[in-house]
Amino acid sequence: MEYGERLANFRQTRLNPFDRSDEEDGPQGGKTPPRHEPRPELFSGSRTNSTDRAMDLGLAEDHFSRPMGSFVASDIEQLKLAIEECKKLILELPEHSERQKDTVVKLIHLRLKLQELKDPEEDEPNLRVLLEHRFSKEKSKSVKQTCDKCSAIIWGLIQTWYTCTGCYYRCHSKCMNLITKPCVRSKVSHQSEYELSICPEIGLDKQDYRCAECRTAISLRGVPSEARQCDYTGQYYCTACHWNDTAIVPARVIHNWEFEPRKVCRSSLRYLALMMSRPVLKLKEINPLLFNFVEELVEIRKLRQDILLMKPYFITCKEAMEARLLLQLQDRQHFVENDDMYSLQDLIDISSGRLSCSLTEIHTTFAKHIKLDCERCQAKGFVCELCKEGDILFPFDSHTSVCHECAAVFHRDCYYDNSTTCPRCARMTERKQDEV
Repeated sequence: MEYGERLANFRQTRLNPFDRSDEEDGPQGGKTPPRHEPRPELFSGSRTNSTDRAMDLGLAEDHFSRPMGSFVASDIEQLKLAIEECKKLILELPEHSERQKDTVVKLIHLRLKLQELKDPEEDEPNLRVLLEHRFSKEKSKSVKQTCDKCSAIIWGLIQTWYTCTGCYYRCHSKCMNLITKPCVRSKVSHQSEYELSICPEIGLDKQDYRCAECRTAISLRGVPSEARQCDYTGQYYCTACHWNDTAIVPARVIHNWEFEPRKVCRSSLRYLALMMSRPVLKLKEINPLLFNFVEELVEIRKLRQDILLMKPYFITCKEAMEARLLLQLQDRQHFVENDDMYSLQDLIDISSGRLSCSLTEIHTTFAKHIKLDCERCQAKGFVCELCKEGDILFPFDSHTSVCHECAAVFHRDCYYDNSTTCPRCARMTERKQDEV
């Protein structure tokens, strides 16, 4: 009977490998801690076999699986304790050793598990509308994004986050109900104009020593929060609303032709980004003297005027419409509508020289079609009626002048040397008198 009892006890132990009460009694006769606590073998200095090593690293556990049931606060505290022990062990182990590398892997797993418990994933809608924001659920697993509300990193691997399709405001799912900033695109839609005064500061006292956006108490000494000035609005903001981002300020470009990026608040950064390609700057009214000091502006204005003169040829030309020549300017649609409106992006490209190169190339292509490639467009040319000599003239030629009344084209020298009126205008006047 004694042999049979021993055999039964041995079989029971084999059938229940997790019940190690007989093997793992402590020195005081106590039992080992529960399974969910950090295993002491992880922090021992002895070398184990591959199976024990996997268990020591916690790799046998699925740290990324969804937890069953609800976790209590003790689980989070135990994970925090395990993380601290891992940190201490990493510092104690030999540098670049295999055990140190394995412990780092364990630390990463524990941190991901802790983050999952703090922010469990829930089923979220793909589209949410809040304060005129249209938030779309993101599927990217990138960790390089930052929440615009709490300023923390968005861990796309385990956290749900949204981006506004209008102003590109990014935030955690858990931060959405805390948002107080309306969508900047609505401001662009209702008020498409820039602040054209250079840093219009009103003073921190006029703001009652509060952030101009969220009304948080601020001061220049940084207590309780640092006051940061936005170079675009001239107002002061807290560190949550002003991240020291930089952007080119339109007022400095128009008045000083200065393109150095300045520090702006988050809302101004998004507003300037959305307004970048909008043609809302009428330079000849805002600062007409700018053309006297910036030669590139004069060159671009001449090219734009020529393109407007070419536009009627393309509209009435079947070959030009089939070739879609005007679509070469689809990114700058205002260039085929007027010659005096500019966007901030236009001015930046003028300063860098990119716009001059691209627009000159387009101008050459357009002129080649009208003067060489298309017979229909060539037939719409002019002959100088003052000298009646020379080749066929076009209004966009550099050596021609156009009558402001009847749009007839003449050699520039002939037009300015002529003391009489335009021959075509004279004929049109006589015809009207005959009809009367």
